[in-house]
Amino acid sequence: MATMEKTCTLLVHFDKGTPSLSSEIKEHLEGHDVEAKVDAMKKAIMLLLNGETIPTLFITIVRYVLPSEDHTIQKLLLLYLEIIDKTDSRGKVLPEMILICQNLRNNLQHPNEYIRGVTLRFLSRLMEAELIEPLIPSVLANLEHRHAFVRRNAILAINAICKLPQGEQLIPDAAEYIEKVLHQEQDLSAKRNAFLMLFNHAQERAVNYLLSHLDSVATWGDTLQMVVLELIRKVCRTNPAMKGKYIKIIVSLLSSQHTAVMYESAGTLVSLSSAPTAIRAAANTYCQLLQTQSDNNVKLIVLDRLQELKASYREIMVEVIMDVLRALSSPNLDIRKKTLDIAMDLTTLRNIDEVVMSLKKEVVKTQNAELEKNGEYRQMLVQAIHSCALKFPEVASTVVHLLMDFLGDSNVASAIDVVCFVREIIQTNSNLRESIMARLVDTFYQIRSSRVATCALWIIGEYSLTVSEVEAGISVIKQSLGELPFYTESEEGEVVDTAVSKGPSTPKAAPPQYASTASSKRPAILADGTYATQSAAAASVAPFTSAVVGSSVNLRSTLLMGDFFLGAVVASTLTKLMLRYEEIENNKEAVNKAEAEILLYMVSMLRLGQSSALSHPIDDDAYDRITLCIRVLSYKDQLMKTVWLKNCRQSFAMMIKDKLSREMEEKKAKAQDSYAQPDDLIDFYHLKRSKGMSQMELEDQVQDDLIRATGEVSKVGDSKKLNKVLQLTGFSDPVYAEAYVTVHQYDIVLDVTILNRTTETLQNLCLELATMGDLKLVERPQNYALAPNTSKQIRANIKVSSTETGIIFGNIVYETSSVLDRNVVVLNDIHIDIMDYISPASCADVAFRNMWAEFEWENKVAINTTIQDVREFLQHIVDSTNMKCLTPPSAMEGDCGFLAANLYAKSVFGEDALVNVNIEKQLDGKLSGYVRIRSKTQGIALSLGDKITLKQKG
Repeated sequence: MATMEKTCTLLVHFDKGTPSLSSEIKEHLEGHDVEAKVDAMKKAIMLLLNGETIPTLFITIVRYVLPSEDHTIQKLLLLYLEIIDKTDSRGKVLPEMILICQNLRNNLQHPNEYIRGVTLRFLSRLMEAELIEPLIPSVLANLEHRHAFVRRNAILAINAICKLPQGEQLIPDAAEYIEKVLHQEQDLSAKRNAFLMLFNHAQERAVNYLLSHLDSVATWGDTLQMVVLELIRKVCRTNPAMKGKYIKIIVSLLSSQHTAVMYESAGTLVSLSSAPTAIRAAANTYCQLLQTQSDNNVKLIVLDRLQELKASYREIMVEVIMDVLRALSSPNLDIRKKTLDIAMDLTTLRNIDEVVMSLKKEVVKTQNAELEKNGEYRQMLVQAIHSCALKFPEVASTVVHLLMDFLGDSNVASAIDVVCFVREIIQTNSNLRESIMARLVDTFYQIRSSRVATCALWIIGEYSLTVSEVEAGISVIKQSLGELPFYTESEEGEVVDTAVSKGPSTPKAAPPQYASTASSKRPAILADGTYATQSAAAASVAPFTSAVVGSSVNLRSTLLMGDFFLGAVVASTLTKLMLRYEEIENNKEAVNKAEAEILLYMVSMLRLGQSSALSHPIDDDAYDRITLCIRVLSYKDQLMKTVWLKNCRQSFAMMIKDKLSREMEEKKAKAQDSYAQPDDLIDFYHLKRSKGMSQMELEDQVQDDLIRATGEVSKVGDSKKLNKVLQLTGFSDPVYAEAYVTVHQYDIVLDVTILNRTTETLQNLCLELATMGDLKLVERPQNYALAPNTSKQIRANIKVSSTETGIIFGNIVYETSSVLDRNVVVLNDIHIDIMDYISPASCADVAFRNMWAEFEWENKVAINTTIQDVREFLQHIVDSTNMKCLTPPSAMEGDCGFLAANLYAKSVFGEDALVNVNIEKQLDGKLSGYVRIRSKTQGIALSLGDKITLKQKG
């Protein structure tokens, strides 16, 4: 007993320090003031819990506290008796403990039911059989007490006594007593405690009682029904042939009025049976809980259970998809997102129309501006509808026109998702092209976001194929740009927007005031990860800002605020429309007139960017792009027409094809995960007595999570473990130590082996550890005595709170009989690798750009490597950082000596890691460039940068 760890039944935090006068506590305990005595008892209990020992206090409490009749004092007395040491170093009960047995017997026979009940509850936490044995008759007598509070605590006390090693000798007929009580008891809690006692110590009697009351199980209370379900799981685990008898009970409990019982019944039914009727009944129960419960945490838990059912029984879950979608009525975004994820995996040709109709209704509901976070919810709905339209093209026509009403949405992310959806649908569904183009031209004036406008302009430029569509596209762009020139100078020398000065419906603006604030230039991230200079100014910088607010000419207002990246896109779109117009229009006069107007708009944009009308000039990239468009229209040749009118759309079609092929590969890889591995046991379904392996049988075959995590299952796992052993001390040190580090998500487990290589016994040997970084030591290892040439296994647990490279360091301290001072052996540092916490993940290009612009921590690493091939170096970085390359292989084809790619990974804590690689091959064959890492936290950026610096040389 001396070597065993003590059992802790009570733990209270006390941070008020140690009173210096223990005599003060004794004085109050010996007095007659009840309040002072209560306060003294509380202080004594706190001191004992903090590790203080007051040996003289026990006799004082026996003399002056035991006789008290106050209920509070009696309760505190029982707490005191619970935490004091009742045994000596050899495990024998202390002689003075006999003094409290008479008091406990008196309390068990006390006329007040509260005193009896709390004393019985104290006995259920008493571990010493010598103290319990003389109290057994009194405990059994309380089984027949008139008050239910006493009876239920007496049953709990008998249950605890039977758990002791000497339990059968103390109460040999305990099961008979409890069974008799169970048949006579009317109180629900006492009945539940009695059934639980039989369940733990006399399972056959519990089963017989259950089988004899099958018809009344549905009328029992929820606490008793929960114990019944636990008994069924235990019985079926040991005897699978008994499943059939209990399925009827579980099915009856599915319709219980208690939600906890319904939830447990559904889980028990799934674990016992894989029959379609059982799974369908469990799924319907989960859906019912999803609709009736108001607690968001409960809904998230139920959705997790539905996710598990979907993974194993997808065909059955398809039938309840509409019931699952009803959870979208919850205002919580996490619930809505999880619901949509489940529903999207369950869509089939049979239910796609109903699913899309439900999603359309939800989109219409988001137009209500009173609800919070409607923009984010609308974005999730748009993405869900997008995935439905790609999987089932026949429903695209029913949703595309509805979603195009949200191109001017105030939530830019939602509007971007809509326009990307339209761009992909118009490429993959050619029969919808004409209607989409007509709808896009009609709704173009609603677009207010520059990023949405650029994508919409690209669609107009690429898919306007007829004369009427080209003319409509040119007309809507001209209307959005407004009249020329973009600005004029008044007689007073002020710059005035001509659209404001000429427009009859727009009020005349006040003379603009030029702000002294410097404009900010920020780079735009292109799809390949490279940068394009894009200028943006605050609203107070542009002199036209106050004049164009509320104007219907959306492109003009954006241009006058300094967004010349959009101006370059406008020029490119007009160039494509003009080249196509020249091919399909026979009226040369109309062609020349349109071309002259378009050239005039381009020149006006250049003049606007180079004038003093704006506080900052046009950037070089936009200037070169607009100038190129002017040259293409001025000096036409067939090669340029092919590049502008065909190659652009071919590149987009190839991108869509690569995206679809990657999705198919991911699905195939995911499907292959469930295939049987070599040397796996083959389960013949029809040769088993039961219908396949149930969930409970599968659980029995799974070993402990930590064993599976450390790879100790097989010989191969043993070799893996040996490869991860870290040497902490030298071979010449008197104490040799080595550690095996297991990283399991939020926990780090150190299994340290310590070997005493001396001929002396090491006393008070302690492993002292400290951490650096976001690591926290959970508990301090205790002291040990280590005999000569023996070893000791010590386990230390460390909690991790973020993805950061941490360091664990420390030393081993011990004493010997020959040396009075403590000896110290310093340990080698243990570095926790960030690679253990991040894993490859996928991310949309739009989401990647949004996160790249939002994250504030960036680490820039210069490329310095001996590798001379750009693709080989990129693959080396991907392998070294455990990240996924988002850039498709088709975008990296060719040999131009330059490569740009985006990498993405996610940590176990939900943190995002973004990497942009830009590589250029020099004339001497060496690689140059930079690797940029961005994250929301500093730890990921610094740790990944250090990892790349160490690994990039190959």
